[in-house]
Amino acid sequence: MNKNNNISATINVYHGYGHTDNLVIYGHVLAGKKSFPSKFSDNIFFNFVHLIKLFFIKPIPNAKLKLQWGDQTFYTTSAPDGFFKFEWQSNTEVAAGWHLVKVHLVDNKDHEINSAEGKLFVPNSTQFGFISDIDDTVLVSHSANTGKKLRVMLTKNPRSRKTFADVVRLYNLLAQSHTEANLPNPFFYVSSSEWNLYDDLNEFFKHNGLPKGVFLLNEIKKWYQLLSTGKTKHEGKLTRTERILKAFPKQKFILLGDNSQSDPVIYTSIVNKYSDRIFAIYIRNVSLKKEAVTTKLLESIENKNVFTCQFKHTDEAILHAKTIGLLN
Repeated sequence: MNKNNNISATINVYHGYGHTDNLVIYGHVLAGKKSFPSKFSDNIFFNFVHLIKLFFIKPIPNAKLKLQWGDQTFYTTSAPDGFFKFEWQSNTEVAAGWHLVKVHLVDNKDHEINSAEGKLFVPNSTQFGFISDIDDTVLVSHSANTGKKLRVMLTKNPRSRKTFADVVRLYNLLAQSHTEANLPNPFFYVSSSEWNLYDDLNEFFKHNGLPKGVFLLNEIKKWYQLLSTGKTKHEGKLTRTERILKAFPKQKFILLGDNSQSDPVIYTSIVNKYSDRIFAIYIRNVSLKKEAVTTKLLESIENKNVFTCQFKHTDEAILHAKTIGLLN
C-alpha cells in the first residue's frame, strides 16, 4: 500500500449484485476504525456526535485490494476518495441468492493488511426487480426542506427514524410476490444520500424489517459538505438506475420514488428510453405543490404501456399493485 503502509485502515464493503457473467461489488478504504455506535440512544447530543463522525473521514487513495472468488483472484486500487470497485465474470455458474465476498487490503508484496466481508445478490432472471428511492419514499426525511432534514438527521438515530405508514408492509409484499419464499425479488435502493450513511441506512432497513437489498448511493462527503448532504444532480441517480437495468437485461422493473425532488423526471426519462423494461412506476405524493406537474409527467408516458400510480397513502399503492396483478 506504498506510503499508506503505516496507516490504520478500514475497508467498507457494500452489498453487490450481478449474475454469472457480470458480478459487481463496491467499497471504500478509509483511515482509522469504523465509527458505529455499540448502542442507540434518544440523546440528541449522542446522535449529533455520531452523525458528525460519519463525515469526519480520511479516504485512503491508491490502496491495493484483492478479491478472492473461488479459484479466481482479482486486484484493484482505490480512487482519490477511497472508493473501489470490483467487476468480474465468474468461471463457474453462480446460483440465485446471496453470496459472501471477502476483500483484502494488501501491500506491494501481496501480504494481507486487513480484510472485510460483504455480500452480493444474484436474482432469479424471471423475477421482477424493484428500484426504490429512500428519502421521502421509505424514510421520512423532509428532503425539500434543508432545515427540517438536518434537524431529523442530527437528532435521530437509525432506529428512531420513521418510515411512512404501511411502507414496510408494501415492500415485503412486493419482495415475496410471484416468487418462492426463500428467493425474494431483488430490491435496489438508489439514493442521493452519501456512502457515509451506508451503515446507518442498513441498520434502519434491518431494524424496520424492510427487504434486504443493494444500495447505490452518492459520492462520499467530508464534514464541511454536511450542509449539502443528499443534494446532487439527478444525472447521477439516472446513471445508477440505468446501470441496474443494463446489468439485468432479462428482467422487468418497478420504480418507486416520490415527488419531493427529481424522481418523476428521472423515472419518465427511464421509461422513454427503456419502455419495454419498466412494468410500473409508483410516486409518493409528499409535495402537494408538485402534484400537478407529476401527474402531467406520468400522463406523458401513458402510451408506453407502463402502469403509473401517484399516491398519498401507501394503502393506495397496495390496492393499485393488486389491481394490475403485481401483487398476488
